[in-house]
Amino acid sequence: MPTIRNPILRGFNPDPSILRVGADYYIATSTFEYHPAVRLHHSTDLVTWTTIGHALDEGFDLRGIPDSGGVWAPSLSHSDGLFWLAYSIVRTMDGDDKDIDNFLVTAESIAGPWSEPVYLGSRGFDFSFFHDTDDTHWIVGVQWDQRPEHPSFSGLVVEQYLPDERRTTGEATVIYREDSLVEGPNLYRIGDGYHLLIAAGGTGWNHGITVARSRTLLGPYERDAREAVLTTRDAPGHPLQKAGHGELVQTSDGDWLLVHLASRPTLHLGERYSTLGRETCLQRVVFDEEGWLRLAQPGHHASVDVSVGREPETTMDAEPGAREWVDDFDGPTLDSRRWSALRAALSPAVADLGARPGWLRLRGGHSAASVFDQSMIVTRVEEHRAEFEILLDAEPRTSREAAGPIAWYDRSGWIWLQVTFDAANRRHLRVVRRDGATTTRSEALTAPDGPLRLRMSLDGPELRCAFAAANGEWHDVPDAFPAWTLSDDHGPRLRFTGMFFGVRADDLDGRGWVVDVDSARVRLTPQSMR
Repeated sequence: MPTIRNPILRGFNPDPSILRVGADYYIATSTFEYHPAVRLHHSTDLVTWTTIGHALDEGFDLRGIPDSGGVWAPSLSHSDGLFWLAYSIVRTMDGDDKDIDNFLVTAESIAGPWSEPVYLGSRGFDFSFFHDTDDTHWIVGVQWDQRPEHPSFSGLVVEQYLPDERRTTGEATVIYREDSLVEGPNLYRIGDGYHLLIAAGGTGWNHGITVARSRTLLGPYERDAREAVLTTRDAPGHPLQKAGHGELVQTSDGDWLLVHLASRPTLHLGERYSTLGRETCLQRVVFDEEGWLRLAQPGHHASVDVSVGREPETTMDAEPGAREWVDDFDGPTLDSRRWSALRAALSPAVADLGARPGWLRLRGGHSAASVFDQSMIVTRVEEHRAEFEILLDAEPRTSREAAGPIAWYDRSGWIWLQVTFDAANRRHLRVVRRDGATTTRSEALTAPDGPLRLRMSLDGPELRCAFAAANGEWHDVPDAFPAWTLSDDHGPRLRFTGMFFGVRADDLDGRGWVVDVDSARVRLTPQSMR
């Protein structure tokens, strides 16, 4: 059997939902506040995966959504000749209050077009579809309780969906409840019983997957006596931390696989920080003599190396080598498989590939605090050692105009090497950093005339910056910057995404200032997990 190396989807690709249709495997992953939404991936051998697009793209708008809100935990299934995609939009997440809307879209092809969304209610989140053998359709999800004196997670519920009427019945049944946090439920009918796959322990260091099962759909469900089918909560040195939130898929050969999320943390002063966000992994699973789900390998820890399926279409090295890509912005549109925006698509007036052929023209937008119209494109950081370099032509005229490469986590966490202007320094370079409620900036650095090459280099918990004239020598920006702050684990509030590299332009006076980007290069160097 060929061996895959986890993660199979590297960088920010959480909450995987897996599906096989014939010889094709598909995975959908969460995108939260990023646009386009619901990232779709394809494989025929389970080893090599390709991002093929997104389900929620044209016209999809999340402006106003909070950081780490937006699209949570998509669920991909196939029934009646259609692909079904359920997803939650989290619009508010303040304390005990969550405003959540759930939807269903369908399509004859994974490439779309996808239908207009069907509203599935606002009972909770992490809704998935279960298509029973009697041709009934059900949604299973988390029921939320906003009352402060009650547990927020008030049970996992099942509700029937009526496809001919494009609605649910409105009557949900609680099928499972624990005193502790459970979420991410998925139902399967295997043999004579129903298996309920559950994410337990929260999506942090205590994350894991457990199972409950029943003879009938509506229960009662008996929980597995084992603490977890999959977890690394008891192994803080394991390379795949936070292992949990998964789904099952059966191969054409009858084998069972478990796709799940995990994080590869970096260390700073002995503490772990998941700067790359939560990634997607794959494990082989079996059913024991009593019918309980178990990892194929002994124990409950995720494996980095997993033998699966048939021979892959391409050979995968035991240790992935350095990977590099360059975007020269020569195409008619931005490649959305590579680039994302915040909350809504950038209009051609903001991201213009025609005004200066071979360049991307960005029209400056709102500040980095905006939940509406930021002028920024970003790409996932997939390794702890990575470089991002751009060639930028920018002539700011005031201190309210700035542009350059950015290492971005969210509105409260970013590091930006910017070209800007003030009366004392004229056009110059600075590194500006946001950490929670605090914004700091470096001393001004003299910028060479003309277009600039600007580079960010990530090395584990540290980020360094450099600059050069278009054909000149590189100059290092003094000091390293704390990339570990751009992580799920830094700060007091819940954070669910990951680090991105990007290009942004601010025009805080709204005078129509533009900058041009000739190219963007990313180089990724994996580190051994042996």
